[in-house]
Amino acid sequence: MRWRGNRKSSNVEDRRSMRVSGIGGVGGGGMLRLLPVVFKFLGFKGTAILVVCVGAYGLLTGNLGNMLAGLGLQQGTTASTSVEPLRETAEEKELVDFVSVVLADTEDTWNTLFRQKGKTYQEPRLVLFRDAVKSACGMAQSAMGPFYCPGDQQVYIDLGFYDQLKNRFKAPGDFAQAYVIAHEVGHHIQTLEGTSSKVHAARNKLSKAEGNKLAVRQELQADCLAGVWANHANSTRELLEAGDVEEGLTAASAIGDDTLQKQSQGYVSPDSFTHGSSAQRVKWFKIGLASGDMDSCDTFNNI
Repeated sequence: MRWRGNRKSSNVEDRRSMRVSGIGGVGGGGMLRLLPVVFKFLGFKGTAILVVCVGAYGLLTGNLGNMLAGLGLQQGTTASTSVEPLRETAEEKELVDFVSVVLADTEDTWNTLFRQKGKTYQEPRLVLFRDAVKSACGMAQSAMGPFYCPGDQQVYIDLGFYDQLKNRFKAPGDFAQAYVIAHEVGHHIQTLEGTSSKVHAARNKLSKAEGNKLAVRQELQADCLAGVWANHANSTRELLEAGDVEEGLTAASAIGDDTLQKQSQGYVSPDSFTHGSSAQRVKWFKIGLASGDMDSCDTFNNI
């Protein structure tokens, strides 16, 4: 991506120097307190699968509260924070610049597209954190992956996730990293448009399997909206370089529910899909990329 030297967003909040301890959760102790109990009943292999599934479920999710509810967990709110001196490598410092530029570019795209529809775009904030963070949706740990919280309209990301994207999910490259941010901003668009609240209300009236199907449609729309951003980033500002689209498609494919389930449990369970298959994610990202039109992202009537 041709991102260096471009405008940086003023909507980035750096909490990497903040340390959160005493995270509430199941029984007041969070996932870490739950693990010894899970280990006792599931054994090492079962516990490992659960941890992988938590991370996979949270990967590029739209709502932290929905994620935990789907796992049958509740997030507590008891936590304390402390501030430590910020230590960062040169590579991490460059990543901070990178995500700030990508966020700024999404702002340029969505401000323009909303204005064309006679609307005003409300820019989200992006919060950088390490290990754990407190949001309006509850407490979150890095293992849950990047997420968007509708409650405070903020995107949260631990930059260490990009190492996982490259090494664990085999999706390297700066455009793959940008796709992650664009997807979460897609969930912000859904919040502004009222889609997220409608999905949440509808899921409360559905069975778990039917609710999951609705969640898939929401996630695929966010993928499509990420493609819409990529279209405008390229056609208007020429950010994309050779191979960038392939990086985005690789990332979309790597985090499909079927791919993640095969890795974590050895088989695929379509009824438990919450984000869509690899093929579906690639398809809808490509639809947004080809059209550049958010109206093309009607995953709720076309899938």
